[in-house]
Amino acid sequence: MLALVMTASVVAAPAPVPIEWTSCGNSAECATLQLPVDWSDPGGEKFGFRVARHQAKPGLRVGTLVFGPGGPGDSGVGVITDPTRFDRFSQDLIDRFDIVSYDPRGVGQSSPMPCPAPASPVIASAADFDLRIQQNQAAWAKCREDYGPLWEHADSLSTVRDIDALRSALGERQLTFHGSSYGTLVGELYAETYPSRTRAVVLESSVDHSQRTAGFVRTQAWALQDSFDAFAAWCDATESCALHGKDVHAEWAALLDAAGPDEVWDLTATAHRSMYAPDYAGFAGAIAAGDIEKQSTPEPATAVSCNDWALPVRDYASYQRLITSNATRDFRYSAGVLAIGTCLGWPRPVADPQHRLDVHTRTPLLLINARHDPASGYNWALSVAAQLGRHGVLLTYDGAGHGSYNRSTCVKAAVDAYLMNLTVPRRGTVC
Repeated sequence: MLALVMTASVVAAPAPVPIEWTSCGNSAECATLQLPVDWSDPGGEKFGFRVARHQAKPGLRVGTLVFGPGGPGDSGVGVITDPTRFDRFSQDLIDRFDIVSYDPRGVGQSSPMPCPAPASPVIASAADFDLRIQQNQAAWAKCREDYGPLWEHADSLSTVRDIDALRSALGERQLTFHGSSYGTLVGELYAETYPSRTRAVVLESSVDHSQRTAGFVRTQAWALQDSFDAFAAWCDATESCALHGKDVHAEWAALLDAAGPDEVWDLTATAHRSMYAPDYAGFAGAIAAGDIEKQSTPEPATAVSCNDWALPVRDYASYQRLITSNATRDFRYSAGVLAIGTCLGWPRPVADPQHRLDVHTRTPLLLINARHDPASGYNWALSVAAQLGRHGVLLTYDGAGHGSYNRSTCVKAAVDAYLMNLTVPRRGTVC
């Protein structure tokens, strides 16, 4: 992997591809770039890479900000064209930057590749384990037949090459980037691969792509439990909480004990989603009523996830040990279990395998993370910051939820100053 990264870092900048912008709503413009499916064969088959931009105010423009969407599977084009999502950016950024985003390869309007996912991530027996592998591999073979070689090149490192082509097409010498959730992986890899082409990178709710199978499941389980503990502490301290004065953990355990295996996962998914915003009051009310509405599990962008993460599990006994050893006080499963089941039996080498970051940019990357984040836990932020060393600075939001830019005026001001002026917060800053 190191050799691959070192080779990529000295690749000549791509020749600019033409962009033909057309109006597409919310004062935005959209375009489709024709880019190589396989960047090792730039003259080969192409796919349509869909992008959108909102231009800065005339006379105030300082550059272009590229926003990396999360997921995997979220649409960045939708962030620009939907006014209810575009409000994630401050007015200062809207005034001063052309804000550009994209649908990653295989997602949204960039040659989408929907592929059936398992009905339930929970595997209950050795027979189910073997059946899941058979079902996964049959589905993947059909998807490879339907979507062609893009299926094998939907990894985030290939998206990094797409972003560099976009940067060149926009006429920018260096990239200014804000990645959210899974979009932080693209930001991390871009800075690692193209340090001299990196101006500024914000990592909001960082992905720790150094975690192997056991570490991935363990750290994801910790993040969910940590967020639930923060919720329980809020209930203890808040009289308006429907569970105030009660044992929150016992009330939750009673719901789990009364549920079947698939229902346990549904409850877990609901808890996970409730911690995102977070919606503590609504979640507490649902627990108190014993009537938690089932939350649909997001459709995984399988081609992205399974090309980015090598998460092998040898057999059912190993799977069972992995689950039981990482059960926490309040949860038998975590989001890590979903990733394991989604990619179980992946038949080819992972295109973008996990590794520790090796970044050497002139300006440190700025990490922003809530102290209690159910998906990208504070443990991941600390790990990524440690890997970056002096090439990264972690700004902590002393609060809860997935994402922190719009939860704190302090965080927002620090991020805006960094993006506009390259002002790096003091290490150890807490908002």
